[in-house]
Amino acid sequence: MPNETLIRGPVYVLEDNIDTDLLIPACYLNLVPTIPEEYRKLGSYALAGLPGTFPKFASNPDGTTPYPIVIGGRNFGCGSSREHAPIALGAAGAKAVVAESYARIFFRNSVATGEIFPLESEKRLCGEFKTGDLAEVDIAKSTVTRLSDGAVFALKPVGAVAPVIAAGGMFAYAREIGMIKK
Repeated sequence: MPNETLIRGPVYVLEDNIDTDLLIPACYLNLVPTIPEEYRKLGSYALAGLPGTFPKFASNPDGTTPYPIVIGGRNFGCGSSREHAPIALGAAGAKAVVAESYARIFFRNSVATGEIFPLESEKRLCGEFKTGDLAEVDIAKSTVTRLSDGAVFALKPVGAVAPVIAAGGMFAYAREIGMIKK
């Protein structure tokens, strides 16, 4: 679960209409994210549905990703309503997705699970970055900066969902603020 306000590292760039089958293929939905070893395994399959022309996302020897930031285009997370999609990205080690727009269910599942920050860009960023570029996302300032040249791009404010995501999702947040017992 992301709890930093600054996320720094290389980006993984995608395009429009990245659906949940690309994020986590259906054949891996039998993994139970509440079981630690299956959670880690789920992360190792994040973005496994992408064509072979893309570099492997979870390419570290331990099955995690070197890319804490994913950049996408329009309609990110479209397709079926899989809680596994943001969980797989978070289990792999991604902390934020920056996209032009989201499928509503993916956005809601990202908030509910607290796995990643779903951040909306003010303009199309898929053409501004390439996979491997170093970037810094500043949640508090609602910006993403390309570190090679200092170019700063505006993000729409995360707003009221930020503390929910930072807490680790809806249930963790409810416990944190005393809505449900710890």
